[in-house]
Amino acid sequence: MPYKAPTRDLLFSTVHLADLESVAALPGNADATADLVEAILREAAKIGEKILAPINRSGDIDGVKLVDGKVQTAPGWKEAYAAFIEGGWNGLPFTPERGGQGLPWLVATAVQEIWHASNMAFSLCALLTQGAIKAIELHGSAQQKDTFMDNMISGIWSGTMNLTEPDAGSDLAAVKTRAVANSDHYLISGQKIFITYGDHDLTENIIHLVLARLPDAPTGVKGISLFIVPKFLPDENGQWSVRNDIETVSLEHKLGIRGSPTAVLAYGSGKYHNDSHREKNGAVGYLVGQENHGMRYMFTMMNIARLAIGVEGNGVAERAYQQSVRFANERVQGTAIENPKGHRVAIVNHPDIKRMLMLQKCRIEALRSLGLVLGASFDKSLKHPDQEVRTFNQAMVEILTPIAKGYMTEMGLENVSIALQVHGGMGFIEQTGAAQHYRDQRITPIYEGTNGIQALDLIGRKLLRDQGVMARAVIEHIGKEMETVRQAALRSMRAQVTEGLNAVAQSMNAIMTMASGDIAGVDMKQAAAIADPYLRLWGTVMCGWQLARAASVAMDFINRDDRGDPFYRAKIETAKFYFAYEMPKVAYHQAVIKQSASCIADLDPAIFETLQ
Repeated sequence: MPYKAPTRDLLFSTVHLADLESVAALPGNADATADLVEAILREAAKIGEKILAPINRSGDIDGVKLVDGKVQTAPGWKEAYAAFIEGGWNGLPFTPERGGQGLPWLVATAVQEIWHASNMAFSLCALLTQGAIKAIELHGSAQQKDTFMDNMISGIWSGTMNLTEPDAGSDLAAVKTRAVANSDHYLISGQKIFITYGDHDLTENIIHLVLARLPDAPTGVKGISLFIVPKFLPDENGQWSVRNDIETVSLEHKLGIRGSPTAVLAYGSGKYHNDSHREKNGAVGYLVGQENHGMRYMFTMMNIARLAIGVEGNGVAERAYQQSVRFANERVQGTAIENPKGHRVAIVNHPDIKRMLMLQKCRIEALRSLGLVLGASFDKSLKHPDQEVRTFNQAMVEILTPIAKGYMTEMGLENVSIALQVHGGMGFIEQTGAAQHYRDQRITPIYEGTNGIQALDLIGRKLLRDQGVMARAVIEHIGKEMETVRQAALRSMRAQVTEGLNAVAQSMNAIMTMASGDIAGVDMKQAAAIADPYLRLWGTVMCGWQLARAASVAMDFINRDDRGDPFYRAKIETAKFYFAYEMPKVAYHQAVIKQSASCIADLDPAIFETLQ
């Protein structure tokens, strides 16, 4: 079924909930008016609907191939990528001085949803490239910026993130890839796995950002450095045509996103050692920043990717939702429950189908706004002239990033499952396409640190590290924003969000009672046991915050328009459903946090040995 970009809702959330006006007031953002953003969204919709969405299914079927050491993407992929970079979409949030569009991350975040929804497998290439660009921009040398950024911003070159290894997984302290100094560069040797777009035929060069250890590096994450390792190196004439010693060992055979090449890469295997560079002991790499600071630099890329993955999870859910709505309107089955002897009706008339559709709708709209608010906070943390405002927005970014990545992908996965359920048995059949959304979406709670890791980050780095200072600032900010929701008809929503914020604060205090004054005294086993419900508690309340604000804005519009635009009426009905159906889960999550920590933490692993 065709995909239709939700441009009006994206614009509504960007302008009214993420406060585009305040972002446009930042230095260098004056062109980011509502009219321009609307035009950008409409143009992005054309690319998504007409170019990317039509090859989503064929990319799943045809997949990618490794032939004679070279990766071949699915038919239509090259042409789609050429159209994508020709429009300048890869460089949307980057400086015009290097060929970018110079637009805020808020606008880039809104556009990203269209790419992810129309073709998740395709969109991953740009997602990783943008993160790599930002890491080089913030941490690379002037020479590295001049050498790599322009071609990456244009999309002529792409970028990757090389973290995981066979024996390391998410435990990056166990990284074994080595880097040895050699004149003006380093020689990199080791193997990396799960490298998204680690090799492909879409761009002229691939710029890998690789975590590796120097021979005398400290153990653990404090001994990791970051290196730029290009697929191709320059020849004596400056042409990037010399193959670096990076071998694509294999491509992973995956549950979903089959159009995206996920590579196993071997650095310094000897297959492509460069006689012209006299390198026989590794791939040529260039140190980013200082030695042993690689994890700090990589977090720049990872956090951008975490927001993007959250938006991705919600984008795929939007497409699955659209398909389930259309199917529910076209599928005729059974009679109306209030008229069992009447004519057969479309299943959209059945109460449980309505429930499933509305559950998807309310979550998608709430999470869309949450991701955009995070994008706006990122802009303000970088550009606002007032240091105090920058500091607060950095706190917003710190708190919201694990919530956006974790909760958006968890709810996104639940939503695509519900969308499949709306199809009934037809959803389990590949030909309807509902199953592909589920298979593709399943990776998002795993990407960029599993959601369990996001929950631990929310408790460890974002709560216990500063004893809740950042979290309380965010709670206070949301509380003040809810005071602007003054309509009498929305009084209950405002009260429920306030109660939800109190529940978050009480749960924070409960977690911090596990501490004896510093993080070393925390019973982290207990805290880790309730990290997931703590993140879900935050996510549930954040969604209520967004939908209450959306209902308030919609009600203002309706009061100015006697006709009552259906778009705004739907906003209010959607919020009402969320507060009736989802907000009661606040009490559930709070109860789990209070009651289950020791129950989980003290479990003997032997209990899982079920072969008796």
